[in-house]
Amino acid sequence: MNATTPPRIAIIGAGPGGLTCARVLQRHGIAATVHDQDASRSARDQGGTLDMHPDSGQEALREAGLLDEFLAWARPEGQQMRLAGRDGRVLFDAVPPESGAGAEARDGNPEIDRGRLRGLLLDSLEPGTVRWGHKLTHVEPLTEGVHRLHFADGATVEADLVVGADGAWSKVRRRLSDATPVYTGVTFVETGLDDADTRHPALAALTGEGTLMALDDNRGFIAQRNSHHHIRVYVGMRTDEDWHRSAGLDLADEGAVRDALLKEFTGWGANLLRFITDSDTGYTNRPLYALPVPHTWQHTPGLTLLGDAAHLMSPFSGMGANLAMLDGADLARALIDGTTTTDDAVRAYEALMLPRSAAAAEGAAEGIAGAFAPDSAAQVLAHMTQNH
Repeated sequence: MNATTPPRIAIIGAGPGGLTCARVLQRHGIAATVHDQDASRSARDQGGTLDMHPDSGQEALREAGLLDEFLAWARPEGQQMRLAGRDGRVLFDAVPPESGAGAEARDGNPEIDRGRLRGLLLDSLEPGTVRWGHKLTHVEPLTEGVHRLHFADGATVEADLVVGADGAWSKVRRRLSDATPVYTGVTFVETGLDDADTRHPALAALTGEGTLMALDDNRGFIAQRNSHHHIRVYVGMRTDEDWHRSAGLDLADEGAVRDALLKEFTGWGANLLRFITDSDTGYTNRPLYALPVPHTWQHTPGLTLLGDAAHLMSPFSGMGANLAMLDGADLARALIDGTTTTDDAVRAYEALMLPRSAAAAEGAAEGIAGAFAPDSAAQVLAHMTQNH
């Protein structure tokens, strides 16, 4: 960066994208602070498993100097993809070729738990980089390119560059765009199986080592193998955003939620219905949202976005975390370039990021439309057959 004094860089959000950005900057001697609303790194569950693509997530990890550590933890076998019919019979089974750590694993999209990936990034940062318990309330413009961040605990921080890596409901985005996430029409109800190979052997065998999908008539099951013998299950439905309120359903009443889901899946195979009835974790309602496509904004000195804050899309792109991490690495690389000002670096980053995120978001919209459609079974089978 062509500046007499180093810029004050504040990254809002300690997700994969924000942490990648901070890590790459630190590797090149540029300081950044990360502010996150969680009370600590272990304050909440980080979600399921991610597949890291060679040209995005793995590229970002390489830039962060963490690719070998990632490969040591990654699960190449987690790339297995199965499709079942609504009767529970397996229709398609793509098993990845035998591979291990190192170059062979880099060629595919090996899986890693979100929590493990986040831990890898957090442990790579200098102590004190992440300020926990910093819930951003609003961003106040000061002089040209300088903003004051206001946090819920009363603390304030001034920064020359604020990076909004604060997810779907980003408060930084409000300074750049009027866009808000829109309900996709699909809701996931998340549940899970603990110690699945021992306690739920039939469901573990059906899931395999990677992901099982059974999709038909605007409904479906997605079961993902996680580490520690856990299987995370998403029961999906194309339905109203407030489906549970319309049904008078209390989401805290596990028995009532179970019965409502079973009713939604009347006629499906008994083995698939056990993903609902055999839950060890209860049920969490997760409506899926996406930003309008394309989502753009007028460049504003001192502010930018990455990851879901910039391009929230449905998980059917398979690109969310990969793009967030690539965004973080690309922004850091632009800032590291000593021939440009901070503002020019951000402009260059946005010119690279916005077109590729729009293309991915279009694919995600098409993916969820095909996965939750009246003829989704045929659509998904055709897609899998063509692409494996």
